Amino acid sequence: MIKNTLFAALAFIASIIIASAEDAPKLPNPLETPSPKGARVYIMGLKDGKTVKAPVTIRFGLKGMGVCPAGMYLPDTGHHHLLVNMDVSELDAKMPIPSTEGKCLHYGKGQTQVTLDLPKGKHTLQLAFANFAHILHRPAVVSKKITITVE
Repeated sequence: MIKNTLFAALAFIASIIIASAEDAPKLPNPLETPSPKGARVYIMGLKDGKTVKAPVTIRFGLKGMGVCPAGMYLPDTGHHHLLVNMDVSELDAKMPIPSTEGKCLHYGKGQTQVTLDLPKGKHTLQLAFANFAHILHRPAVVSKKITITVE
Protein backbone atom coordinates (compact mmCIF):
# COMPACT_ATOMS: atom_id res chain seq x y z
CA MET A 1 0.00 0.00 0.00
CA ILE A 2 2.93 2.33 0.73
CA LYS A 3 4.24 1.65 -2.78
CA ASN A 4 0.87 2.58 -4.32
CA THR A 5 0.50 5.68 -2.15
CA LEU A 6 4.02 6.78 -3.09
CA PHE A 7 3.23 6.17 -6.77
CA ALA A 8 0.06 8.27 -6.55
CA ALA A 9 1.95 11.09 -4.79
CA LEU A 10 4.70 11.05 -7.43
CA ALA A 11 2.11 11.01 -10.22
CA PHE A 12 0.35 13.99 -8.64
CA ILE A 13 3.63 15.93 -8.22
CA ALA A 14 4.58 15.12 -11.82
CA SER A 15 1.19 16.42 -12.98
CA ILE A 16 1.81 19.73 -11.18
CA ILE A 17 5.26 20.10 -12.76
CA ILE A 18 4.01 19.25 -16.23
CA ALA A 19 0.95 21.47 -15.86
CA SER A 20 3.18 24.41 -15.02
CA ALA A 21 5.05 24.10 -18.31
CA GLU A 22 3.80 26.70 -20.80
CA ASP A 23 2.39 24.43 -23.53
CA ALA A 24 1.90 21.22 -21.52
CA PRO A 25 -1.59 19.81 -21.17
CA LYS A 26 -3.05 19.88 -17.68
CA LEU A 27 -3.26 16.46 -16.10
CA PRO A 28 -6.33 15.70 -14.02
CA ASN A 29 -6.32 15.27 -10.30
CA PRO A 30 -5.98 11.47 -9.97
CA LEU A 31 -8.74 11.53 -7.34
CA GLU A 32 -11.23 13.01 -9.80
CA THR A 33 -10.70 11.19 -13.10
CA PRO A 34 -14.17 10.91 -14.67
CA SER A 35 -15.39 7.83 -16.52
CA PRO A 36 -17.48 8.31 -19.65
CA LYS A 37 -21.20 7.66 -19.39
CA GLY A 38 -21.94 4.03 -20.20
CA ALA A 39 -18.36 2.80 -19.70
CA ARG A 40 -18.23 -0.75 -18.46
CA VAL A 41 -15.82 -3.58 -17.74
CA TYR A 42 -16.67 -7.27 -17.72
CA ILE A 43 -15.18 -10.75 -17.56
CA MET A 44 -15.34 -12.51 -20.93
CA GLY A 45 -15.86 -16.23 -21.44
CA LEU A 46 -16.49 -17.24 -17.83
CA LYS A 47 -20.04 -17.49 -16.60
CA ASP A 48 -21.17 -17.06 -13.03
CA GLY A 49 -21.46 -20.48 -11.38
CA LYS A 50 -19.26 -22.25 -13.95
CA THR A 51 -16.96 -25.14 -12.96
CA VAL A 52 -13.52 -24.98 -14.61
CA LYS A 53 -10.16 -26.74 -14.51
CA ALA A 54 -6.93 -24.99 -13.52
CA PRO A 55 -5.20 -23.08 -14.91
CA VAL A 56 -8.00 -20.57 -15.59
CA THR A 57 -7.73 -17.96 -18.35
CA ILE A 58 -9.60 -14.76 -17.53
CA ARG A 59 -10.15 -12.27 -20.37
CA PHE A 60 -10.98 -8.66 -19.55
CA GLY A 61 -13.66 -6.90 -21.60
CA LEU A 62 -14.08 -3.13 -21.80
CA LYS A 63 -16.56 -0.79 -23.52
CA GLY A 64 -16.55 2.99 -23.70
CA MET A 65 -12.93 3.46 -22.57
CA GLY A 66 -9.43 2.52 -23.69
CA VAL A 67 -6.61 0.59 -22.07
CA CYS A 68 -3.42 2.51 -21.25
CA PRO A 69 -0.46 1.52 -19.03
CA ALA A 70 -0.32 2.77 -15.45
CA GLY A 71 1.53 6.05 -15.05
CA MET A 72 0.51 7.28 -18.53
CA TYR A 73 -2.45 9.64 -18.78
CA LEU A 74 -4.75 9.75 -21.76
CA PRO A 75 -8.39 10.87 -21.39
CA ASP A 76 -10.96 8.09 -20.90
CA THR A 77 -8.35 5.38 -20.33
CA GLY A 78 -7.08 3.20 -17.54
CA HIS A 79 -5.93 -0.32 -16.74
CA HIS A 80 -7.40 -3.47 -15.23
CA HIS A 81 -7.26 -4.86 -11.70
CA LEU A 82 -8.60 -8.32 -10.88
CA LEU A 83 -10.09 -8.84 -7.44
CA VAL A 84 -9.95 -12.50 -6.38
CA ASN A 85 -12.12 -13.52 -3.43
CA MET A 86 -12.78 -9.91 -2.45
CA ASP A 87 -15.27 -7.19 -3.30
CA VAL A 88 -14.71 -3.72 -4.74
CA SER A 89 -16.49 -2.33 -1.66
CA GLU A 90 -13.36 -3.30 0.32
CA LEU A 91 -11.35 -0.69 -1.62
CA ASP A 92 -10.92 2.95 -0.61
CA ALA A 93 -12.14 4.81 -3.71
CA LYS A 94 -9.86 7.77 -2.91
CA MET A 95 -6.67 5.72 -2.68
CA PRO A 96 -4.66 3.68 -5.20
CA ILE A 97 -5.85 0.10 -5.42
CA PRO A 98 -3.47 -1.91 -3.23
CA SER A 99 -1.41 -4.71 -4.71
CA THR A 100 -2.19 -7.78 -2.65
CA GLU A 101 -0.62 -11.02 -3.90
CA GLY A 102 -3.28 -13.53 -4.87
CA LYS A 103 -6.15 -11.20 -3.95
CA CYS A 104 -5.86 -7.84 -5.75
CA LEU A 105 -3.92 -8.22 -8.99
CA HIS A 106 -2.66 -5.27 -11.08
CA TYR A 107 -2.35 -5.27 -14.85
CA GLY A 108 -0.62 -1.91 -15.21
CA LYS A 109 1.15 -2.77 -18.46
CA GLY A 110 -2.21 -2.76 -20.22
CA GLN A 111 -2.80 -6.52 -20.17
CA THR A 112 -6.26 -7.69 -21.19
CA GLN A 113 -6.11 -11.29 -19.96
CA VAL A 114 -4.36 -13.53 -17.45
CA THR A 115 -4.01 -17.25 -16.81
CA LEU A 116 -4.09 -18.11 -13.10
CA ASP A 117 -3.44 -21.39 -11.34
CA LEU A 118 -6.22 -20.99 -8.79
CA PRO A 119 -6.48 -23.66 -6.08
CA LYS A 120 -9.40 -26.09 -6.09
CA GLY A 121 -12.61 -24.70 -4.67
CA LYS A 122 -14.94 -21.71 -5.10
CA HIS A 123 -13.54 -18.31 -6.05
CA THR A 124 -15.09 -14.92 -6.77
CA LEU A 125 -13.70 -12.73 -9.55
CA GLN A 126 -14.39 -9.04 -10.15
CA LEU A 127 -12.67 -6.48 -12.38
CA ALA A 128 -11.98 -2.90 -11.34
CA PHE A 129 -10.80 -0.42 -13.98
CA ALA A 130 -8.57 2.34 -12.62
CA ASN A 131 -6.81 5.46 -13.87
CA PHE A 132 -3.10 6.16 -14.44
CA ALA A 133 -2.53 6.35 -10.66
CA HIS A 134 -4.39 3.09 -9.82
CA ILE A 135 -7.40 5.06 -8.48
CA LEU A 136 -10.96 4.16 -9.47
CA HIS A 137 -12.63 6.50 -11.95
CA ARG A 138 -15.70 8.53 -10.93
CA PRO A 139 -18.13 6.82 -11.20
CA ALA A 140 -16.25 3.57 -10.66
CA VAL A 141 -16.04 1.17 -13.60
CA VAL A 142 -16.31 -2.31 -12.09
CA SER A 143 -17.62 -5.63 -13.33
CA LYS A 144 -20.31 -7.82 -11.91
CA LYS A 145 -18.74 -10.24 -9.43
CA ILE A 146 -18.84 -13.85 -10.59
CA THR A 147 -18.25 -17.10 -8.71
CA ILE A 148 -16.43 -20.03 -10.32
CA THR A 149 -15.49 -23.43 -8.97
CA VAL A 150 -12.06 -24.88 -9.81
CA GLU A 151 -12.02 -28.68 -9.81
